[in-house]
Amino acid sequence: MNRILIAEDEPRIAAFIEKGLRSHGFTTSVATDAQSAADMANGSAFDLLILDLGLPGKDGLKVLEELRGQGEKLPVIILTARDDIQDKVAGFEAGADDYITKPFRFEELLVRVKARLRNNLNNQDASEMVIKIRNIVLDLRARQVKVGEQTIELPAREFTLTETFFRHPGQVLSREQLLDRVWGYDYDPGSNIVDVYVGYLRKKLGSNLIETVRGMGYRLRT
Repeated sequence: MNRILIAEDEPRIAAFIEKGLRSHGFTTSVATDAQSAADMANGSAFDLLILDLGLPGKDGLKVLEELRGQGEKLPVIILTARDDIQDKVAGFEAGADDYITKPFRFEELLVRVKARLRNNLNNQDASEMVIKIRNIVLDLRARQVKVGEQTIELPAREFTLTETFFRHPGQVLSREQLLDRVWGYDYDPGSNIVDVYVGYLRKKLGSNLIETVRGMGYRLRT
């Protein structure tokens, strides 16, 4: 399940994109200002960023330049009303993978999103697609988990939750963060769905793998 960050301050447009992407099986989150977009995009918590350039607080191009300067390889599709050729050139030079101008058709955006995700997967080194913590190996390409010599098949949500923990070893992740990254707030923030799924992972991957940090959330023990 691919996770897409939408950096868009216009609620109507953000809701339109979210609804369309979720109907095609993507998990989405929205950042409504430049700083939030930069903070959320940094660290590979998402698989792709749809970036508006006219964000409050800072120009979207500056956000993109900073992400690339920090070594962030997240695919970025610029979605903006700026249709001048100089703006497009500046976008690609800043590190954009694609550039779409508003108004746009969702069908075109969807095709571009799928193409960028596919290209990113094909271009990734095999070593980047495998994460190992203790005796557990997470294979992102095969969507499989191995505990020692045993292969564990995980449903989509459980795999995405496992990947989220493995990408942030030793870091405390709140229930709200996990809901956002794995479920995209499809569930009420007051739901205990995170606790239930952490319980599933403990049974399948090891009871002492994920630690409860009281009052804060969960942490993957390394």
